[in-house]
Amino acid sequence: MINKLLMIQADAATAVDTLENAVATASTERVTLWDMAVNGGWIMLVLVLLLVLAVYVFIERYLTLNGALKGKDDSEFMERIRQYVHEGNIDAARNLAKETATPLGRMISKGFSRLGRPLPDIQAAIENEGQLEVANLEKRVSLVSTVASLGPMIGFLGTVVGMIQAFQEMAYTGNNIDIQMLASGIYTAMVTTVGGLIVGIVCYFLNNLLVNRINNVVFELEVRANEFMDLLHEPA
Repeated sequence: MINKLLMIQADAATAVDTLENAVATASTERVTLWDMAVNGGWIMLVLVLLLVLAVYVFIERYLTLNGALKGKDDSEFMERIRQYVHEGNIDAARNLAKETATPLGRMISKGFSRLGRPLPDIQAAIENEGQLEVANLEKRVSLVSTVASLGPMIGFLGTVVGMIQAFQEMAYTGNNIDIQMLASGIYTAMVTTVGGLIVGIVCYFLNNLLVNRINNVVFELEVRANEFMDLLHEPA
């Protein structure tokens, strides 16, 4: 009876030791995102640089678009223009448009510069100026969409490179295949795939935000341009 108790106690102690060793091994082998990025090789460095570039362009363009899209300010601007025109003070309206350093201000200023010509000519001048403003707002936005497309492709390139490394190790070792020797190549393949997908998803989302913001600016400019043309059509 005593021997059985001693055997049970020994088995319990062995089980506890095994559990402790397993916990210790799991804690020491825990991999962080930074470790994954570092072990991914030079492909991960390229992906990080592309992501930084895309985020920088996104922030710069988003702030620029926010400055161009000021609903309340644009409404007050058009109201003052309407008031000056109704009062017959065209010079004041022209100066206000010239001093307003926004896409809308430049569009209306271009319209005032064509006063005295037929209304279709004025409208054409405003539309041309609007196209130039939109083109200026869209600068470098294509870089974000390019990175969104390149990210997964570069990640896949890393996958191919990692698998080539793994097969090279298998060819060099012959029949004596060492799992640890293959692990680095396979690890690079998997990590770069994940990194490429993350960069692609993030940049795709950022690009859609910018495109949506640009569409809002274009719509706002069209509305204000129509207001200005309606103002010119009003009887004196």
